[in-house]
Amino acid sequence: MKKLFTLKAFKILLMPILLSSLAYFGFKTYEEAKKYETYTTQIATVCDVESLANERIDAFTEIISLGLVKNEAKVILEELRVKQINTKEQSQHFLYRFLLSLALLIIFSFSCHVRTAAMFLSFATFISLIYGLLNPILMVTIHKEVEYLGDVILAFESKGIIGSITKLYSSGEFAVSFTILLFSILLPVAKSLSLTFMLIFHQSPWNRKLVTFFKQIGKWSMLDVFVVATFLVYFTSNTGGITKAEIQVGLYFFLIYVLLSMITAILTQRVLNKIQIKAPTLPSSHPYDLKKL
Repeated sequence: MKKLFTLKAFKILLMPILLSSLAYFGFKTYEEAKKYETYTTQIATVCDVESLANERIDAFTEIISLGLVKNEAKVILEELRVKQINTKEQSQHFLYRFLLSLALLIIFSFSCHVRTAAMFLSFATFISLIYGLLNPILMVTIHKEVEYLGDVILAFESKGIIGSITKLYSSGEFAVSFTILLFSILLPVAKSLSLTFMLIFHQSPWNRKLVTFFKQIGKWSMLDVFVVATFLVYFTSNTGGITKAEIQVGLYFFLIYVLLSMITAILTQRVLNKIQIKAPTLPSSHPYDLKKL
């Protein structure tokens, strides 16, 4: 009996720690991803036509001065690339730690009561959604090889779901921007909050209506709209030249949200089904009750 109590207390302490780890590692991933975005933007700035032309002049000056005049533009570019690589690696490392914490949370949650497991997974779902919306999901660089200058960056854009909605709205695409806003932000947030509400107030009469509602819209608000939103992020970028698209951490956070949302919804349905089975059925006092005929 004492061992069972100790194990239960250990789980109660461990689960909030794992949730805190998810929030922390998610924030550190976001922080490093924004640094990576900043350094990449700076590299794109110093790799335009004018900057590369000045760099070639500095390189020629360094040669004819026998190294007395340093090519500062080249030094700055190399430093930026080193910082860019380091921040990308750090972002990936924190993402791996986020995934490890999530895996431990899932493993321990399934050893708990169904309602407890669903509760903790609903919190993890909301955390993943927040970082999926905040982080960039795609980075697009348009570059072109120019004689004597080398690889010139013509344009650079880093986009997430929120950034794409803003750009579509400012471009006059009100219907498309509202559709993505509704199905990629508003409904996922509403679903996550509703799942948490249903688990906390598991005997509320509103629960069945909420489950029915999200079942009806589920096929429109999950994977297919997620894919459409990803492609819209890509196509809202400028075209021309040679385009290089690089997937960012926001895509993985959003994908984690989609998977966790499905698992949490299944567990919540099981909780509600158990409550319905345990609920006593009172005899009807209506004189024309069909069940009595």
